[in-house]
Amino acid sequence: MPAIIDYTKEQLEVLQKELLAQYDEFVKAGLSLDMSRGKPAPSQLDLTNDLFTVLNADNCKTETGFDARNYGILDGVPEMKQLFADAFGLKAEQIIVGGTASLSLMFDNIMRIMVTGTEGNIPWSRLDKVTFLCPAPGYDRHFGICERLGIDMIPIRMTETGPDMDQVEELVLNDASIKGIWCVPKYSNPQGICYSDETVKRLASMKCAAPDFRIFWDNAYGVHPIYEDVKVLNILEEAEKAGNPNRPLYFASTSKITFPGAGVSFVAANADMVEEIKSVMTYQTISHDKLNQLRHVRFFKNAEGLHAHMAKLADAMKPKFEIVLSTLEKELAGTGLLTWTTPKGGYFVAVDTIDGCAKETVRLVKEAGVVMTGAGATYPYKKDPADTNIRIAPTYPTCDELQQAMDVFCVCVKLAAVNKLLG
Repeated sequence: MPAIIDYTKEQLEVLQKELLAQYDEFVKAGLSLDMSRGKPAPSQLDLTNDLFTVLNADNCKTETGFDARNYGILDGVPEMKQLFADAFGLKAEQIIVGGTASLSLMFDNIMRIMVTGTEGNIPWSRLDKVTFLCPAPGYDRHFGICERLGIDMIPIRMTETGPDMDQVEELVLNDASIKGIWCVPKYSNPQGICYSDETVKRLASMKCAAPDFRIFWDNAYGVHPIYEDVKVLNILEEAEKAGNPNRPLYFASTSKITFPGAGVSFVAANADMVEEIKSVMTYQTISHDKLNQLRHVRFFKNAEGLHAHMAKLADAMKPKFEIVLSTLEKELAGTGLLTWTTPKGGYFVAVDTIDGCAKETVRLVKEAGVVMTGAGATYPYKKDPADTNIRIAPTYPTCDELQQAMDVFCVCVKLAAVNKLLG
């Protein structure tokens, strides 16, 4: 039997009637399902409930005897720095512990360089033009920061090994206005791509026209394996080897490990950058929430405890990813209407429709009672040039709800494509 994309007009018209009947049944069912963002499900959050009771007045001192209820320790309690260092393969002295979200630290660090500059270079806000490279599909909130601050964005094609480094290297070599690149190096959002050793080394060593070029290394899913714990090279080590030790700023958090609204984040960097960041932080805060840092230390105890917790989360998430992937395989494999990634970890599955069908698919899905991330959100300025990419976020619904949502989604993919093919 031919792929749907190769159907005759008559075959497409017959299929269109069948799909419209199925779609009308979904609309009548009055569904209200949410796959809009990568939120942990309540059952995942329940695995962390001991955070509520693990700290009390008798154990709120750090290992050095410091009372975490009081002022002090700008860069974070030593135990939290060491736990992050051990879990992410970093050094404790490279780490500054922040508040609930790494996104705040990313925004702060761009604002710091915008206002005060870095390494004695002109603050970015005084320049006529500042540009960031944006691997796409990518994380919409990265793009939102740039758009809000008036930073121009250049989309960079994503490959199976990370951003297209030929394109990146040519751009940064010849344009001094290019000051940074966004990177989600492990289980990228949304495609689940892991950067190869070659990609990391080339990012660390490439020649840049801008002396203050920065890599914003958002390792949001660095400890989030589901099927395989892929090893990605340490960008801080590689940049130091390449003679560019100040180039990377490394971010992560516990937002999808413990409680998204009450987690702990960090930024890691070379010693010079750590001091530069702290020199501004000292005017911003006396410290972030040290009691919450100690809660996390008491809960995990060490990096091994954190990884054991992540194994529980993987067990909770795996059935949902299998629902998504098995339903796509059953309903759309061989049709020519959709391609998708099979991530080894992280939080998302990325799919690509035929050209010009992503927005219509998401619109149909929404009309049938399923909310998804808007089509185009994974590209700078929300402009997907081919209108193909959609991000599936399977973690929040129950398995039964997710199966319903995927059934709706597959019908909508087919219906949008058939309507497009019929012109």
